[in-house]
Amino acid sequence: MISEDEIVAFFRKQINIENEIVDSATEALDEIRNPAVKGVLKGISLDSTKHAEMYSAAINLLTSVPPALTQENLDKQKELVEKHIHIEAELVEKIRRKIPNIENKKVKLLTNAILQDEKRHHKLLREILEILVRGETITEEDWWGILWKNVPFHGAPGG
Repeated sequence: MISEDEIVAFFRKQINIENEIVDSATEALDEIRNPAVKGVLKGISLDSTKHAEMYSAAINLLTSVPPALTQENLDKQKELVEKHIHIEAELVEKIRRKIPNIENKKVKLLTNAILQDEKRHHKLLREILEILVRGETITEEDWWGILWKNVPFHGAPGG
């Protein structure tokens, strides 16, 4: 079994590698004239930026105790994530319907790559809604549950 310290050290190294990828791709993008290659490299660079942020978030989850969200914060985050789940679902459907009509193999390859990204985004957002947001939230209902859990008779006359 690997320790949390080893995982954190690994994530820190990965952040450095992801940042190196971003720097390398950014340097190369100025010289590349092929729009497909340029677009893919830019996308990889953006993914590497995202990965570095996700590693950083994972380190924070492992090394600190995040404050509980208020009900208002939970509602705002849920609303935002649900909005993006809906947007991603629409994008997936629109792209899925268009792909059979694309004849150019290079364009079809790029469009399929976008579709796979959108599907992953959709799945990740659903998981975030269920795991991360809920895991850091204490709702009013939770507080009442904590308060009343060990109270005999739950406020009723003690018979």
